[in-house]
Amino acid sequence: MEKNNNELSAENAQILANGHAHPNANGVVHPKKEAVAPAADGWRQVLWNTWDAFADVAWFIICCIGYILQDLYYIAFGYPEKELNTDIALITGGGNGLGRLLAERLGKMGTKVVIWDINKKGIAETVQIVEEAGGYCKGYVVDISKKEEVYKAADVIRDEVGDITLLINNAGVVSGLHLLDTPDHLIERSFNVNVMAHFWTTKAFLPKMIENDRGHIATIASLAGHVGISKLVDYCASKFAAVGFDEALRLELEVLGHTNIRTTCICPFFIQATGMFDDVNARWVPTLNPNDVADRVIAAIRKNEKLAVIPGFLKVLLSFKWTFPWGCVGGLLKRLVPDASPHGLPSSIAVPAVPLNSSSKSTAADIAALDAELSSVTLPAKPPSMLIQRTPSLGERVL
Repeated sequence: MEKNNNELSAENAQILANGHAHPNANGVVHPKKEAVAPAADGWRQVLWNTWDAFADVAWFIICCIGYILQDLYYIAFGYPEKELNTDIALITGGGNGLGRLLAERLGKMGTKVVIWDINKKGIAETVQIVEEAGGYCKGYVVDISKKEEVYKAADVIRDEVGDITLLINNAGVVSGLHLLDTPDHLIERSFNVNVMAHFWTTKAFLPKMIENDRGHIATIASLAGHVGISKLVDYCASKFAAVGFDEALRLELEVLGHTNIRTTCICPFFIQATGMFDDVNARWVPTLNPNDVADRVIAAIRKNEKLAVIPGFLKVLLSFKWTFPWGCVGGLLKRLVPDASPHGLPSSIAVPAVPLNSSSKSTAADIAALDAELSSVTLPAKPPSMLIQRTPSLGERVL
């Protein structure tokens, strides 16, 4: 009888230790004992998962309260500002417009400025302006829509100037036509310059920023990256992508632990006197002075702001987009911007359909013929400086 009890105790130990029953010497399994340990372990796991989820939510709420209080403090007493006099800044599209204004301001602050553009004359003018004000500036002719040129120019900069610590993705283009009137290659150009180039420049300079544990990437996006506007379908889509690029990159850097590398997304309304939307028909919200926008961009970078909407009150209006029915949102947008490009190609001029070959790709001859037809169009006396006219500068003129 004592032997049987010992055998039974050994069987119980096996059940508790392994979580399932083993047959005894006679091949008999005890089904009731088999579920004892798994049931206990299951309840313990459920309790632990519940507690872990509760603790995570509680910590998240505490952190949110802390961030809100910190932001309120900064709003009341001012955000801390970092100095940029030891930085080396690269500005794409620095040959004109907002890019040139940013280069001027950074040069006066003691920042080493490097500009990229496809307009050689514009580059020379910007370099001269910065140097005459006592700043340091070098310019390079680079087509940022071509990643090979970007990577090659990045190597040259590292050898001749040093590691870039402040990257301002500013260059942008627009076609200003209805979607069905926009040639395919102009749509591709919008995406290549307005967003794909951000990937190439970031991949070129981010590794050294990570290695040096220091860096800042600023994306000059647009309010068109948050709302849709007629005649700007390709432009809005590319700017939506630029806004998403900035947010996803910021989160990825935080997840990977690179918290000393900051990102800032700038989303301005229409900017005056920069050549892209000078004749825009906008109501209710005044167009922006380019010097004021340049000052705001520099301030946002110095304060490590995540998102700068210009003017700031439009940030509140953006929240209405997700609250009100589309009829309200669409009605507001149509009234806010009745016509983003009044002097674009007349709507009566139909852009010919480009023949497609068996592989569904446009031939070089097709695009050349299309360019020739578009070039023959008579434009108004004061035409906008748009990509459709082959403006040599990629300086950002943004919505």
